[in-house]
Amino acid sequence: MCGGEGTRLKSAREKPLYPICDIPMVDRVTAALEAAERVGTIFAAVSPNAPETRTHLEESDVRSLEAIETPGDGYVTDLQAVLDRPELETPVLTVAADLPLLEGDVVDRILERHGEEDASRTVCVPRALKRRLGASVDSSEHRDENLVPAGVNIVGSDSTSMTHVSYDVRLAVNVNRIEDARLAAELLPRQEVE
Repeated sequence: MCGGEGTRLKSAREKPLYPICDIPMVDRVTAALEAAERVGTIFAAVSPNAPETRTHLEESDVRSLEAIETPGDGYVTDLQAVLDRPELETPVLTVAADLPLLEGDVVDRILERHGEEDASRTVCVPRALKRRLGASVDSSEHRDENLVPAGVNIVGSDSTSMTHVSYDVRLAVNVNRIEDARLAAELLPRQEVE
């Protein structure tokens, strides 16, 4: 999901293209998805809000990447536009483009835990973990006020919804503000920054 406006980041760059240690966040997320053994085709939900992101992704060398144009009217509307595509079958993994610490093993672990279930799954992290790290915490639309959606979901074929709680720091930093970008850069593995 990389078609949002990114207004909270207050950057001249489109949010998915905002660099963390000189690498755009969307490239970090697509690299994690490519590294995941359980991920097939990668669909990038782009919108009129992020035309440079669309161009960037179309010019990338990511295997099996396909851009899907969405209206850019918000996460739920854009997600529905993606799910309405006839070539997609559930379950569908959705990942926000603002998770620069995401890695393939994290994605595989989430998909493995989900298994063959028909239910949808929202991956959340404890609000206390985000606060301990110094990551921004916006109002949450999760039924448990102690949990914050991480930006990773599995959309299943039935209306049942489950929550997967993770304590993995790599899911706890969504870059919504400049301070989050600094935190993400600090938390990246040392060898990558050097």
